[in-house]
Amino acid sequence: MKRTRQPNTNRNSRTIGGEERSSCVNGQQPQGTQVYRNGEAAATAPERIPKRLIGSIVSVGSLAFIGILTETVMTVLFPELMAEFHVDTATVQWITTIYLLVVGVTMPISSYLNRRFTMKSTFIAAVILAVLGSCLMIVGHSFPVILCARVVQGVGSGIATPLMINIILEQSPHSKVGRLMGVGSLVITVAPAIGPTVGGAVASVLPWRSIFVIVIPVVLLVSLPIGLVCIHQTRPTQPTKLNPLQFAAIVIGLSGLILALNQTGVAVSTAVAGGAWASAAVIAAVSLVTGVGALVFFAWSSRRSFSPLIRLGWLRDPVVLLHLLPYTMLPMVGIGFGYVITNLAQLSLHTTALVAGMLVLPGALLGAFFAPVGGMLYDKHGPTRPILIAFACCIAAVALMLVFSMHLTPVLLALFYFVFGVGYALGFSNIMTDAINGIHREFTPDGNAVFNTALQFGGAAGTTLFSTVFAIAQAGAGAERSPAFAHATAVGGAWTFAVMLAIVCVAWVCLFAAFRMSARRAARA
Repeated sequence: MKRTRQPNTNRNSRTIGGEERSSCVNGQQPQGTQVYRNGEAAATAPERIPKRLIGSIVSVGSLAFIGILTETVMTVLFPELMAEFHVDTATVQWITTIYLLVVGVTMPISSYLNRRFTMKSTFIAAVILAVLGSCLMIVGHSFPVILCARVVQGVGSGIATPLMINIILEQSPHSKVGRLMGVGSLVITVAPAIGPTVGGAVASVLPWRSIFVIVIPVVLLVSLPIGLVCIHQTRPTQPTKLNPLQFAAIVIGLSGLILALNQTGVAVSTAVAGGAWASAAVIAAVSLVTGVGALVFFAWSSRRSFSPLIRLGWLRDPVVLLHLLPYTMLPMVGIGFGYVITNLAQLSLHTTALVAGMLVLPGALLGAFFAPVGGMLYDKHGPTRPILIAFACCIAAVALMLVFSMHLTPVLLALFYFVFGVGYALGFSNIMTDAINGIHREFTPDGNAVFNTALQFGGAAGTTLFSTVFAIAQAGAGAERSPAFAHATAVGGAWTFAVMLAIVCVAWVCLFAAFRMSARRAARA
C-alpha cells in the first residue's frame, strides 16, 4: 500500500509565484485559502463582498484618510510655519515626525483594543480624538500647542488605521482579501497624494487653519453616521488586560530611536556649521541606548508574560521577518518623498507652495489608484512577480532622480515621482497581505499591530533622516532665497536620493530572499 505524505503541521508553507501555495495549521488548510499553480489561482466559487463591509471600510477608511491628509497638508506648509512660529527646518519637521511617532506608538495597542473592545466603540473613540485634535489646531497659536494637537490627532489615526485593516482581514471573503487590502491601501494612500496640493491651494487663498475647520463636518457628517450603521462585531470580546509596563517600553523605545536620529542630524549639521555639537551628540547616544534597551526589554517581557501586549512568537519565522524589514524601510522613502519633493521644489527650484504640492499629485494620486490593481494581481498570480516588478520600477525611478539631481526641473521631478508612485502602490500593500497570510489567523491582530507600527515608524524615521540630510547640506549656505542656499538644497536632494536608492535596493533584496525561502519550503513539502 502506497503511503501518502502528510502535510507539515508545525509551520506554514507557501510557494510564491508559480508553485503550490498552502497555509496549514494542525494539518488542515484554512477555509478559503487559495492555491497558486503555474501562476494562476485555483478555481473557487465566487464570493460576494457584503455591502455592510464596504460601508465599514468607507467609514473607518475615511477617518484614517483625514488623519493622513492633515499630516501631509502640513508638509507643504513648512516654509510658512517656519516664518509664523520662528523655528528652523530641523524644528518644524517635528510637526510631521511627532504625528507619525504617536501613530506608531499607538498602533501596538490595536491588538489589545481589538480583543478587549468592540469595533464600534473603538471607532467612536477615534472620531472623538480626531475632532478634538482638529479643534486644538484651529485655536492653537503657539508651536507647543500645535505639537500637542498633533499628538491627539496621532492617537486617533493610530486607532483608526489598524481598525480598518482588522475589519478587512477578519470579515472579508477569503478570495477577496488581496483586492480589499488594495482598496484599504487606496483609501489611506490617496491622502498623501492630495495633501500637499490641498495645503498649497488653501495656503494661497485662505489661512492654513481653515483646513481643520473643513475636516470636522466631514468626520461628523460622513464617517460617524456610516460607521454607526455599518460596523458590527463578528467575534466576542475578551477580558484582556493592558500591560502598562510593556506599553511604556514601546513608547520609550520608538521615541528614543527617533530622537537619536534627530539629534544625530542636529549634531552633524551644527558641527558642519562650526557650532557646539557635543550636547546634541550626547543626547543622541543616550537616546539610542535607551531606545534599543526598551525594545529589548519589551521583547523579553513579551516572551515571559502570560498575556503580552503583542504576541511575538510568529516573528520567529524568517520569511515573515524578511517581509517586515522592507515594510519598515519602504515607508521611509514613500512618506519621506512628501517632504523631499515639496521642500526641494520650493527651496531649490523656487516654485510656489501650490506648484510644489501639484508636483506630488500625479504620482501619489494616480499611483494610489493602482493599489487595488496590485491586490488583484496578488490574488491571481501570487506575490512574487507583482511585488518584485513593482519595486524594480521604484528603484529605476529613484535612480533617475539621483542621476538628474543637479539638473532637475519641476516636470522631471513630477515624472520620476509618478513612476515611483505607481510602483509603490502596486506592491506595498501586498507585502503585509502576504506576510499576514503566512501566520495563523489567531495572531492576525498582533501581526497587524506590528506591521502598522513598523510602517509609521519608518515614515517618522524617513522624514527625520531626510530633513537632517537637507539641514547638513544647507548648513552655512546663507539666506534662504539666495543662490548659494538653493544650490546647497539641490546638493542635499542628491544626497537624499542616494540614501533612498540604497533603502529601496535593500528592501528589494530582502523580499527576493523571502520568496526564495518560501519556494524552497514548498519544494521540500
